[in-house]
Amino acid sequence: MGSESSKEPSPPPLFQEEWRKLPWGTRDEDLQFVKEYQPPEKVRHLRILIHGPQGAGKSSFINSVDSVLQGRIATRAQTDAATGGSFTTQFTSYKIKNPETGTFYPFVFTNFMGLERDDRAFDVETIKLALKGHIKEGYTFNPIAELTESDPFYNPTPSLDDQVHVLVCVVNAATVAILDDGAIKKLRDVRLAAHGKRIVQVAILTHIDEACPEVQRNIKNVYRSKYLKEQMETLKTRLGIPLNCIFLVRNYSHEIETDDDMDTLILSAMRQIIQYGEDYLNDITDEENS
Repeated sequence: MGSESSKEPSPPPLFQEEWRKLPWGTRDEDLQFVKEYQPPEKVRHLRILIHGPQGAGKSSFINSVDSVLQGRIATRAQTDAATGGSFTTQFTSYKIKNPETGTFYPFVFTNFMGLERDDRAFDVETIKLALKGHIKEGYTFNPIAELTESDPFYNPTPSLDDQVHVLVCVVNAATVAILDDGAIKKLRDVRLAAHGKRIVQVAILTHIDEACPEVQRNIKNVYRSKYLKEQMETLKTRLGIPLNCIFLVRNYSHEIETDDDMDTLILSAMRQIIQYGEDYLNDITDEENS
């Protein structure tokens, strides 16, 4: 009879304050930083490889960055919510044009097919080739036949521009804890391959509004959400990516206009990606000059 009244109240889903301070209201400052970025002289652009499980929002993240920089919704990287397999079938790089100057921003997104839910090592081995710059634009992913040195899409002499400078792993925030061991092994294998080349690694957790009702109600709750912080901690433990290299982002999906607060999350992640990539390129060029 009295059991209902004696139940302890559920703990609040939000921290009192943001555990990671995000400077809301500085969208324009971050946007200016991204727009004005220039890589070291020895490269034409910063190359960012996007990978992760199927359906995590890899193409949507590229489109979201494009949308922020264009000031309107962009959908050049095709996405699909209906299929069970990867919608990215070709090795494709995306450059974003500056609408004010007509030139391209000096960073390139390379979109990789979603990691398959099976034991085949094709996707991991292909990513390793991509990290080193051995895959040419337009290569069609083929799980049956791996890319060989005799293939016309194999680049035998990759330049620093061809090589990957930042590796970004995109994961659905609602699936972090339920990713199977096979998926985690593939993600860790890719991480170790990148680590061997000292490539900077970043993780993006997407679908944060679907994963957390408090964020769906107010996106500014993103770094107050206890649930999302737990997912970040879980990803850190399972993949070994430091917490300060994991970012929460809500991709544009159903919107037809951009939103300043969504832009702030996207730009916050992009600013760090650029800065980490800049550190990597400076280290590489310093070594070559020594």
